[in-house]
Amino acid sequence: MDDQPASSIENSGASADVHLVLHVNGGDREIECDQRTTLLDALRDHLDLTGSKKGCDRGQCGACTVLVDDRRVLSCLTFAVAAQGQQITTIEGISEMGSGTALQEAFVNHDGFQCGYCTPGQICSAVGMLDEVKRGWPSAATADIDEPVDVVLSDTEIRERLSGNICRCGAYVNILAAVRSVAADTGQDMA
Repeated sequence: MDDQPASSIENSGASADVHLVLHVNGGDREIECDQRTTLLDALRDHLDLTGSKKGCDRGQCGACTVLVDDRRVLSCLTFAVAAQGQQITTIEGISEMGSGTALQEAFVNHDGFQCGYCTPGQICSAVGMLDEVKRGWPSAATADIDEPVDVVLSDTEIRERLSGNICRCGAYVNILAAVRSVAADTGQDMA
């Protein structure tokens, strides 16, 4: 390199802003953001939906879990541009889903949180998990994976399915009780 100051060297890898229309919690929302913006940052910084939390920012803790087309997604690992044209549901919109309100109430009734930081991700993940069970999707803990899978929700099954969501306070016993109560109320086969 010659004697040019670093500030005068043109950055050829600069990213361009993009116009996005995200379908969030039942409505279309428009934003302008860097094309590398994560879905989590788009939700929090551009749409003021701060329920989804930035925990590890590496996809390891699950605090940022949202639903995209009813499937669990780690929003810190998903680009906002990749979520265009899909239904995004955050904790702020979870009450519109079938088991969303019931799970929120169960978390309160079973004291399924302490500090509450992981709770939005835990609830979104539990809603997605109950839908997966209803569809017959097996997990690593499912004993028999013949087609179609008839999933019986045991404590082991629930723990496995929610293992991507970390609670640093250790409220797992109460989270398990909350999810079990909602699963039982919705007619899920329980062990």
